[in-house]
Amino acid sequence: MLEFTLGRNRRKPSFARPDMTAGCRRAERHAEWGSVVIRARPFMATRRADRSPPTGTVTFLFSDIEGSTRLWATRHSAMQAAVARHDELMRQAIAARGGHVFKTVGDAFCAAFSTAPQALLAGLSAQQALHAEPWPEAIPIRVRMALHTGAVEFRDGDYFGSPLNHVARLLAIAHGEQTLMSEITRDLCGDRLPTGSTLQALGEHRLKDIAGREAVFQLLHPGLPSTFPPLRTADAPPIVGDSPSIAVLPFVSLSGDVENEYFADGLAEELLSVLSKIRGLRVASRTSAFSFKGVKIDTPTVAQKLNVATILEGSVRKSGKRVRITAQLIQAATDSHLWSGSYDRDLEDIFAVQDDITQSVVKELRATLLEDRRGVPASAAVKDEVREATKGRGENAEAHRLYLQGRSLVSRRTQGGVTTGIEYLRQAVDLDPEFALAWAALAYAQTIEAGTGGWTSFEEGYRHARESAQRALALEPDLAEGHMALALVQWGYDWDWSGANLSMRRALELAPRNVDVILAASMRAAGLGRVDEAIELCRRAIALDPFNVLGHRYLGLVLLNSDLPDEAEAALKRALELNPLGGMTRAALGQTYLAQGRFPEALAEFEKESHEGFRLLGLSMAYHALGQETQSSAALEQLGDLSAHAYLNAQANAYCGNVDLAFQWLERAYVQRNAGLPSMKSQPSLRALHGDPRWRPFLTKMRLGE
Repeated sequence: MLEFTLGRNRRKPSFARPDMTAGCRRAERHAEWGSVVIRARPFMATRRADRSPPTGTVTFLFSDIEGSTRLWATRHSAMQAAVARHDELMRQAIAARGGHVFKTVGDAFCAAFSTAPQALLAGLSAQQALHAEPWPEAIPIRVRMALHTGAVEFRDGDYFGSPLNHVARLLAIAHGEQTLMSEITRDLCGDRLPTGSTLQALGEHRLKDIAGREAVFQLLHPGLPSTFPPLRTADAPPIVGDSPSIAVLPFVSLSGDVENEYFADGLAEELLSVLSKIRGLRVASRTSAFSFKGVKIDTPTVAQKLNVATILEGSVRKSGKRVRITAQLIQAATDSHLWSGSYDRDLEDIFAVQDDITQSVVKELRATLLEDRRGVPASAAVKDEVREATKGRGENAEAHRLYLQGRSLVSRRTQGGVTTGIEYLRQAVDLDPEFALAWAALAYAQTIEAGTGGWTSFEEGYRHARESAQRALALEPDLAEGHMALALVQWGYDWDWSGANLSMRRALELAPRNVDVILAASMRAAGLGRVDEAIELCRRAIALDPFNVLGHRYLGLVLLNSDLPDEAEAALKRALELNPLGGMTRAALGQTYLAQGRFPEALAEFEKESHEGFRLLGLSMAYHALGQETQSSAALEQLGDLSAHAYLNAQANAYCGNVDLAFQWLERAYVQRNAGLPSMKSQPSLRALHGDPRWRPFLTKMRLGE
């Protein structure tokens, strides 16, 4: 297998952007590709003088000729001419789509693209040209290709990072004339496929040295081969079929009051949550699906925007203890109903109604798309799957209503929303002490209250969060939300990096498509300096949930801390487009403008920040950068009055050159067990302290020295 540096030992970030114009390295070495050992020829750079290699998050296209070792051994002279023509066609297709060939190994090509659609179009163009070429009968040139997207480092003319290993492993399972891609690349292509092209789901497979199972997709296009042997994996049989996809839209409340609107939204959200845990179904995220709430738009357009084949929609009318629910499953391609149901029940029967709707939807999707019409045994299997997917759910209808309303309020991430949401969640677990999901949601809310908002003491807030997370896991040991909440406590208060890592990995194993879990894992990775991993996780979350404000904000923060302010700016502006009033996004954009030297614009953003601590932090820095020391000192003084924000005070004083005060505030943050300290290594505003002899011992005290 061709070996790639995985980018674990990144260079220490600096305010200046890294040099992206270093020349390509030339190497003569042996490399193993798949199961074949070949000798690499010197890499011939093909960079055009007016095009820089793509950096940051890159889509890679790897290719090689199937069976080339045998052909070289038996048809050496003919292969020389054939490979020369192959190379010409590959370079033409890649260059025409803005790609950058950064390495050739034997007959293998490694190319990088700024966007996934460009890479896909280049791969299709190359396959079409190669397929149309009249190769000699004795030299059947069949090229396999693979595409994958991820965050990498570009240094000395070469790329470094785990995505290169990922795309190479994907290539190794392909067959000649077959083009494979990862799920994240498929998601990033969205509806921007070449005319006539489709993507076929080949199921989930294990790739060598890649943790977990990976969804694999195949490019199909008229005129190109579409039938191939099973992928070259020694894996158990993967999920088969066309990967049924669905979006659950907010159910319409016909009762006309806010409380019943919460109930209608919560019902749809619960259906979405359960469906997302059903093996083989691809479900559009809540944030993306709920962005169409109240929007007058036809079903096929919604399905196209969410990249799904089916839509589940419905309505709810609640009166006293009775509820009437209608639901319909719509096939987007024909805008026709696949299934519909109507339920007039007591409120206490709400769980049975939810399960019935879920089972009906799953059976219909599989019957329609997977031709799974096996009658009673299939129905029993679906019931078992739904039962497994509803782990952690309570049995009290009123507790369930309070849980849904509390979770909705917490998601706003305002002080009032979080505080009120916690109260609702406490009422839910008081009514139903066995409600594991409610305990996990309460734990998550309590970590926000203490760690992110600073609206309660760190000690008290995290103590309550730990108790709630442990209660959730005692009730349901395999609850992903419980493991995530425990990881947040281990990270933000215990400073137990290995424990937090284990808990977060367990959460990801249990819920690999849960966006909340993915984003929490990304910030933990960023704090420990695993920047490539953090960026890739953020990109994966956004691919799953393009309308997720937190995903874009987290991505912007990681990019800013990685000295990529231009990319950070784009991500943060997208977050503001989705939620102009979002807290802490203005502050992050202001810091980005500081890194770019755009000081007046930074000041303007900080002035709009709604979180008082981050607003004062930003104002102190922006005024200092503008040379307005009186105003900077005034902001510093006001921030100093917010003693709970010791970590923000340390940042402000470090940036403004008050090194001794900065270390004093760091020590106070340490005594507080301030939840911001775990991210101190990657925090740009603290870089003025890195050369001070007190910096290294403090990192060691935090167990962040390695």
